[in-house]
Amino acid sequence: MKKALDRLDRAGRFAENTALVVLLATMIGVAVAQIVNRQLLGSSFGLAWADELVKMIVLWLAMVGSIAACRDNKHIRIDLITHILTGTIVSWIKVVVDLFAAAVCAVIGWQAYRLVREEVSWGDTILVDIPMWIAHAIVPLAFLLISYQFLVRVAKLLLGIFTAEQAEDAS
Repeated sequence: MKKALDRLDRAGRFAENTALVVLLATMIGVAVAQIVNRQLLGSSFGLAWADELVKMIVLWLAMVGSIAACRDNKHIRIDLITHILTGTIVSWIKVVVDLFAAAVCAVIGWQAYRLVREEVSWGDTILVDIPMWIAHAIVPLAFLLISYQFLVRVAKLLLGIFTAEQAEDAS
């Protein structure tokens, strides 16, 4: 079970890191092209879509970055009690907190999905002629993946708790 979880973790880590690199490189490239166009070329060629593209990439970077932060357990967390207590109780507290966080992220993801589904009926577009819902689809997807990250962490914590308990029973 642990090998399967580790394999899934590596695959997710690779996909997230690749997405972050591609998005950041694209954003920097478009922003630099826009600056060169405005400052050095006097806006001689039109990049009317560039500013809007950079805004969308910032949204995607924030969402994918949030997934990566959760994956590495670098997200904002109020965990004073885990610094005071020790032992298995800390692991159980982390299980409860991570299950709660997974549930909250799943609810936010569901509500974001409902909003994106509603955007489909609005017919709004961005950039040249791309439906706006495509650009906003990252929000429910990100919260779903963040929820998944919390559930994977819960599975690893439970595996560690029960493995430790079995080791104590054996000795």
